[in-house]
Amino acid sequence: MQRTAAEGRGPVRYGPPAPQPGLPVLPELLSVLAAAAGRAAPEPPGGGDAVREAACRYWGRRGLPTSPENVAAGPGAPALLLALLGAYGGDVMLPRPCPAWWTPQVRLLGRRAYHVPTPAECGGVPDPYALLETVRRVRAEGGDPRVLLLSVADDPTATVPPPEMVREACEAAESAGLFVVSDESWRDTVHRPYDTLVLSPAEMLPEHAAVLVDLSGAMLPAGWPAAVARFPDTPRGTWLRARTLDVLTATGAMVAGPVAGAAAHALDEPDAVAGRAYAAAALHGVVAAEAHRRLLAAGALARPPQAGRHLYADLAPLRAGLARHGVGDAMELEDWLGGRLGAPTPGGQRFADELGALRVRLSTGPLLGATPQERLAALTARDPLALPHVGDSLELLGSVLAGLA
Repeated sequence: MQRTAAEGRGPVRYGPPAPQPGLPVLPELLSVLAAAAGRAAPEPPGGGDAVREAACRYWGRRGLPTSPENVAAGPGAPALLLALLGAYGGDVMLPRPCPAWWTPQVRLLGRRAYHVPTPAECGGVPDPYALLETVRRVRAEGGDPRVLLLSVADDPTATVPPPEMVREACEAAESAGLFVVSDESWRDTVHRPYDTLVLSPAEMLPEHAAVLVDLSGAMLPAGWPAAVARFPDTPRGTWLRARTLDVLTATGAMVAGPVAGAAAHALDEPDAVAGRAYAAAALHGVVAAEAHRRLLAAGALARPPQAGRHLYADLAPLRAGLARHGVGDAMELEDWLGGRLGAPTPGGQRFADELGALRVRLSTGPLLGATPQERLAALTARDPLALPHVGDSLELLGSVLAGLA
């Protein structure tokens, strides 16, 4: 009997956590959190003035003027996205592949998720022609697509869609009458920020796009959950924000007071925070590029990583070698490869890819070292690839792949 992605081993329906930086918490942020640790009063639903005003300054530096009344904060992107989608209503269009936590959010609300293939060049956005055709078909079959969820710096593919592709996807969404939600959590982890232009749908569709940023992407540890959303400055946007706050209130999804203080501090991007984010992105870029080189040398396929702390590999050309080890689908590949590398390697089935496709997401965090000291050494090294512990991790990856030839 053929297995589905919901069967077999492990908690397949619930996606793996986003790749972590593998670096100790920035001391400046620890001090800010510690100073607010005695705060007993909770943040109001949607966040207090300080975090919302800091979010406005953050977006202002990125060319998106924003007012505090158009911002909401929540305890991490999943809680905030769940509230936003619950408030808006309708079915959701998503790219394939997409972040592991997106599809469960839609289904938890009792909505239908429709996945649209991405262009060959990148992930994060749907092919515009496929999007229009899928929307037409879904509506003809009685579906109710209202939202397009996309990413301008993508997990899992680690790619940044070129501005023209973001533009085409937004034009298609507008033509189809879809509201766009842009997850921009990874935009500040671009490996070469001076060579990579990130275009937000909110720049193209200011009245029909919301922006979501999870601060664990570049600024805060994942254990300090905080995220912010920017709504259109329109009557419809005001209505959507108010409905989103209703959901946050009903579910008790408020940012913890001390975390809100750290989030506001991080959103203002003082030198230490901005410097750490830039250095971490550059480090993961160097390691990801070398991992990518070794993947290609072994005969695997992968788009060149441009952002984040991972890359997305297609091991279909190594199918015969994997078959010798009893690996025939993405779930089996996840187990087998993760066991040999000693690190999580979630299979493509978690990202809405087909179970039979031999795709995995490889994280660069585990390649930086096994201890905080080793990871900090990688962060400050002139050539992190020359460090023995980094070199050994990459050599293990190369040798495991080479054994499949």
